[in-house]
Amino acid sequence: MTATLRSTITCPDCGHRETETMPTDACQFFYDCKGCGAVLKPRAGDCCVFCSFGDVPCPPMQEARSKGRPASCGAD
Repeated sequence: MTATLRSTITCPDCGHRETETMPTDACQFFYDCKGCGAVLKPRAGDCCVFCSFGDVPCPPMQEARSKGRPASCGAD
């Protein structure tokens, strides 16, 4: 399986959408909204901002799901 490396983050505060390239070797815990400047952090239970606010989850989560493993991020 080839991971999708681009995800569109939607700010929960202002609704601004921005397509970003996701890191493949680490989780991204913070993201500065380019619309309103809010600092986004993962929701409880999510490993990164892409899993919380992106339209595509991070590459480690994509891989886990494709293999039927429990969802876990790069922290494992």
